[in-house]
Amino acid sequence: MSDIHHYIEGKRAEGTSGRWGDVYNPATGEKSGRVAFAGAAEVDKAVKAAAAAFPAWAATPPLTRARILFKFRELLD
Repeated sequence: MSDIHHYIEGKRAEGTSGRWGDVYNPATGEKSGRVAFAGAAEVDKAVKAAAAAFPAWAATPPLTRARILFKFRELLD
């Protein structure tokens, strides 16, 4: 079983809420891990990081963005 944390500003971030939610495998219904719930500090930091990253992402050509997203999908498989 694995713990899933936040990823903010290119770094792994621990949740500070102290709360966790269970993650289930949809194919089997078995518990496969747990995810850290975000506290207000993580949410604020993530929103600020996303807003700061948006101009560069918006300026990236669509074909390049598509390649990045397809590569991300491959990594998930």
